[in-house]
Amino acid sequence: MAAELVEAKNMVMSFRVSDLQMLLGFVGRSKSGLKHELVTRALQLVQFDCSPELFKKIKELYETRYAKKSSEPISQPHRPLDPLTMHSTYDRASTVPRTPLTGPNIDYPVLYGKYLNGLGRLPAKTLKPEVRLVKLPFFNMLDELLKPTELVPQNNEKLQESPCIFALTPRQVELIRNSRELQPGVKAVQVVLRICYSDTSSPQEDQYPPNIAVKVNHSYCSVPGYYPSNKPGVEPKRPCRPINLTHLMYLSSATNRITVTWGNYGKSYSVALYLVRQLTSSELLQRLKTIGVKHPELCKALVKEKLRLDPDSEIATTGVRVSLICPLVKMRLSVPCRAETCAHLQCFDAVFYLQMNEKKPTWMCPVCDKPAPYDQLIIDGLLSKILSECEDADEIEYLVDGSWCPIRAEKERSCSPQCPILVLGEFPAPGPQLPH
Repeated sequence: MAAELVEAKNMVMSFRVSDLQMLLGFVGRSKSGLKHELVTRALQLVQFDCSPELFKKIKELYETRYAKKSSEPISQPHRPLDPLTMHSTYDRASTVPRTPLTGPNIDYPVLYGKYLNGLGRLPAKTLKPEVRLVKLPFFNMLDELLKPTELVPQNNEKLQESPCIFALTPRQVELIRNSRELQPGVKAVQVVLRICYSDTSSPQEDQYPPNIAVKVNHSYCSVPGYYPSNKPGVEPKRPCRPINLTHLMYLSSATNRITVTWGNYGKSYSVALYLVRQLTSSELLQRLKTIGVKHPELCKALVKEKLRLDPDSEIATTGVRVSLICPLVKMRLSVPCRAETCAHLQCFDAVFYLQMNEKKPTWMCPVCDKPAPYDQLIIDGLLSKILSECEDADEIEYLVDGSWCPIRAEKERSCSPQCPILVLGEFPAPGPQLPH
């Protein structure tokens, strides 16, 4: 039955308006409305009331429609409708060419999530490498709604449009509705759009194409703007992040329509949709404290390794100084942290580092200016212990045996003067009078 249900949904998704109206009329349902409303109505009918008679009618409409094309070789069991026809009820006056989102690994379609509507024809399954996006520490992926899918230009026009539709499962809707608010109007569980270069050689950072605009159902979504540059002659940079679509979506079984407008200037881009849970810097800090603390003895062994005499060097290192002040905020360290990949022993404060990356993610070490991603961070157990034991110094020195000593600012020596100090404005006390 499950296989028949999926097959029925596949066939319904490929129907034209006239097919949908015939199907809905067959069961006495309303035939009025836009294309996406008819599709939603028909899919709900299949999902919740698919009788043998209804399935037979769907199959009959499908076979009638494709009878003339049965001689054509078809690589997929069901051919979805061309996106231009499928969405003909939208933007009839628009002159912007519609570009289908095509991808080698899309399983088309399923009623809820994970189906893409806007494909001209599904390509055959191949072993072509998939585009992968880098994992983002502040976003836990719950579901993949659309795999990374290439934006393919329809023609030589500079401005292109790529539409797709999808629906959320009841479980996904509940996850969003029941999630806490990070701030007014912003839920922790979100549907986000991510865009990157279509490069399969390595996981890709988020990267927007030129002239990007994202429309969700009937409203345009806010896309991060450019950071102004303080340096003369340097172009302003745009922070490319996941785009939160949740507030513009239908949180129901209704289908959602997303249209990506983009500039076609030669570079290839891919888009993906995910259901995610956004985390805060406090949550990442708590996770780091739980799984990222390096034992003091391991940190001590690292100190000894760093100070071990290099046989090729003529200079012996007897110690190394480490500041107890965070280089980010110039305050005393509270949670000493560094990346496992860093060569230095100096730490920065995990609290401020995570807060800064929450606002503007760069994940660069403030000590050596090299990448310090979240999954490489460790809390230095030895330095944490030293901070609790050494409260009157801002710097310590590690010695070759792994021990340490505080470095305190030298105070002025307070020794007694060899001769009396004459203070201006005062006179010495009169001594005994000598006889004349």
